[in-house]
Amino acid sequence: MGRRFPIVHVRYGRDLIEVSTFRQSMSDNVVHDQQGMILRDNAFGTLQEDAFRRDFTVNALYYDPNTNEIIDYVGGLQDIEDKRLRFIGETKVRLAEDPVRVLRALRFGEKLGFSVDKKILTLLDDTAKRLDAVPPARLFDEFLKLFLNGYGEKIWRKMRDTKLAAALFPSCNPQSPLVLAAMRNTDERIKGGASITPGFLVAVLLWEDFCARKNEWQQGEEDPAFMTLKDQQSFVAVPRRFGSFAREVWMTQDRLVGRSPKAIERVSAHKRFRAGYDFLCLRAESEPALQECADWWTDYQTANPENKQEMIQALPRDAKKKRRKKRASKATPLDNVEQQSIN
Repeated sequence: MGRRFPIVHVRYGRDLIEVSTFRQSMSDNVVHDQQGMILRDNAFGTLQEDAFRRDFTVNALYYDPNTNEIIDYVGGLQDIEDKRLRFIGETKVRLAEDPVRVLRALRFGEKLGFSVDKKILTLLDDTAKRLDAVPPARLFDEFLKLFLNGYGEKIWRKMRDTKLAAALFPSCNPQSPLVLAAMRNTDERIKGGASITPGFLVAVLLWEDFCARKNEWQQGEEDPAFMTLKDQQSFVAVPRRFGSFAREVWMTQDRLVGRSPKAIERVSAHKRFRAGYDFLCLRAESEPALQECADWWTDYQTANPENKQEMIQALPRDAKKKRRKKRASKATPLDNVEQQSIN
């Protein structure tokens, strides 16, 4: 059973069908805040009332199995034929009722290949301001649906030129080539059937903020990785397991770039090595100075044991000594945690 309104799960073979009661939007039981946002809507209604409560016309179609008929009160069938996505009723009112609908509009538009109604597009920035009233945990669910569905790059391209990107990840540079590359990479992995994790995208989206905090860190201050993740929680609440994943990916970067001979084997055996390596390769696309390092790790993974030792011995020793001195003179809390993690 649902907590907001009754939902029953009906099993039909291997399928699981959600069955809920019809609801209405115009009732004393529907409570709005001063901005028009729905706070409580447990008001039962008829089929027709339920249709007009739904957000998109294409999402308000009903099928009668007894008569084999599709029931359409709002012109949804025509919009499907025209490949058009529009709200039922007045656009401004529907977005005020639930600002998350604007994210759904962008997602469905790309997923279905439909054009989004211009009335929706003109209200993107205005609706972005209202997202701060939405629970951060709910926005994380929307984050998963937006960027882990195979259309993340297209959606991000539309969001980054609006205030929506900053509403979700205020510390992220929406024009960052690293973010765009990560979105593209995630889409390709999804289409190829490869495994993905939200933690990787979180690591990418918060990378610049983490780097800035790490560079400004002073002895006695909070761990920069902890502060980056903590501040993000007020906007899109990242579950601990995905935040820990992002943190570990960040921790591998200095080790991968540094390539200390004594630590090569430990780094390559670390549980986040592959994710850290993928992260490094994405960074190299927009940071040419890292390309040699990324190529080195690519070759190292396919080399035989003898060649691996030769590659380690061929690393520039002067650079290694310089890096050791630099790390000794300026260590951060992250360095200590990273050392423990890798060891």
